[in-house]
Amino acid sequence: MASDPLALEIEKDAPGPLFLAIAGAITRDIMRGRLKPGARLPGTRALARQLGVHRNTVDAAYQELTMQGWLHAEPARGTFVAQDLPESMAEPVPVPAPLRSAPVRPRLAFSDGAPDPRLVPDKALARAFRRALLSPAFRGGTDYGDARGTSVLRHALSSYLASDRGVVADPARLLITRGSQMALFLAAKAAVKPGQVIAVEDPGYPLAWKAFRAAGAAVRGIPVDAGGLSVAALDAAIEDDPRIAAVYVTPHHQYPTTVTMGAARRLQLLDLVERHGITLIEDDYDHEYRFEGRPVLPLAGRAPANMSLIYVGSFSKLLSPGLRLGYAMAPEPLLGRMAAARAAIDRQGDTPLEAALADLIRDGDLGRHARKARRIYRARRDVLTSALSAHLDGRIVFDRPAGGLALWLRCVDFSAESWAKRAEPAGLALLPGPRFALDFAAPHALRLGYAALDEGQIARAVDILARSLPD
Repeated sequence: MASDPLALEIEKDAPGPLFLAIAGAITRDIMRGRLKPGARLPGTRALARQLGVHRNTVDAAYQELTMQGWLHAEPARGTFVAQDLPESMAEPVPVPAPLRSAPVRPRLAFSDGAPDPRLVPDKALARAFRRALLSPAFRGGTDYGDARGTSVLRHALSSYLASDRGVVADPARLLITRGSQMALFLAAKAAVKPGQVIAVEDPGYPLAWKAFRAAGAAVRGIPVDAGGLSVAALDAAIEDDPRIAAVYVTPHHQYPTTVTMGAARRLQLLDLVERHGITLIEDDYDHEYRFEGRPVLPLAGRAPANMSLIYVGSFSKLLSPGLRLGYAMAPEPLLGRMAAARAAIDRQGDTPLEAALADLIRDGDLGRHARKARRIYRARRDVLTSALSAHLDGRIVFDRPAGGLALWLRCVDFSAESWAKRAEPAGLALLPGPRFALDFAAPHALRLGYAALDEGQIARAVDILARSLPD
């Protein structure tokens, strides 16, 4: 007997692949009792036609929910809501009434440098995910996997890093994580004892500081200038504080200022790290986005093989923040300690997703997506810089970044924080300098992550910026 049509409210612009948005909509309907235990779902072809998506996308959503236990499939009969869900699942979830005096929520936002999830190659990812779910290796597996991640992704990642970044990475030295935030936490757990200090860029990345503190480390700010982290200031800090056991840097595009560390300073930093015997944590969070000039290789591509260096990267900036896949490369015994700490909190990663990403790398889909995204983001950067020059000339200063997904906008004669407060009620969310300050005075600047905005949204955002300028 055919099932009834299923009307789903899908947020097609939500972060992450479309099949996960479909899976989320079905889960919500089960949670609020609209889909009862045992209810039959439409066939993949029928639901795909109704939603206007590819059948493989719906199939991937069903497979994901079956794996999680929300659905079960019966051969020759169809797909059904699982019978063994708790009764409380059928209770409607109350929706609070809107507040009468609710504040205006910004309709546009300059992010911290997030990519546009609308560009995710969702069809290719859905196909790869489906292959992974149906593979004998996944269906026949009964044991938990390696805490370092699936072998297939570590080997694919090894080839990718060698060809794309000039980093020679033995798969045995790679660890796959749920996003770079986990990798930073594990790096601190492995490299620093409780009470020791990690030197960090200031202004810098607050979520890294949060991860380091959660791992038991203290953080100390090192000033950033036009060339990135000041090596001279770092040297003086190490002489002053023997507790400093590691330094964290973002040399490719310094977060938040977007500055690229030059060759001479990179060599000075490597020499200082080796001379003092501390660990270098390199966060190469958006290496794929270089629009002009020759590629700048990571510090990990220059460092001696025996150096205590942990190289951290992420696929979230290349695909979508909703896809939590990061990685770290480190020598033994550092990597062994990171893997042991990871196993204590998360025995393994998302095996099907890791296998799907390995497919995207091997098949060339990831490389094609990166080239397409670079073209689009470069055009958006140019639209933003042209609009800023046209509407705000004389009140702001910025350098057009050669890469990355954000711009560092400095205020000439007024407070960036007051600018952000004036723009919010007009419908624009901004990230002012105090968000990124640690030990030193907050810079009068804004970080404008533009990649997730299309050209029309960028034009409207700059218009709000111009109208919100403090006197």
